Amino acid sequence: MNDQFLDLVRETARKRILFLPHAVRQMSRLDRMISPSDIREVLENGEMIENYPEDRRGHSCLILGIDRNNRAIHVVCSPKEEYLAVITAYLPATGLWSQDFRERGSL
Repeated sequence: MNDQFLDLVRETARKRILFLPHAVRQMSRLDRMISPSDIREVLENGEMIENYPEDRRGHSCLILGIDRNNRAIHVVCSPKEEYLAVITAYLPATGLWSQDFRERGSL
């Protein structure tokens, strides 16, 4: 199921990616500076680490990927019929995530 959903994410991303306002704000923070090409890299080569089938915004997921500067990036996205909605993107904090950024740490 997760592989099928990740395939759907990638398929819709090839059509069009829509960056929601929250994602743009998070990506533009001076301590992050995540580019659209970084997001494309994560979407094309990353792995889905969390699946949110009951998300109020529609079925979505969290994808972990590595950008060209070797930074771990998390992208939350939701495939729609005509585009992929990027809900948010951020650099995962070491204190909140496991060392490999795949599992949430204990808060």
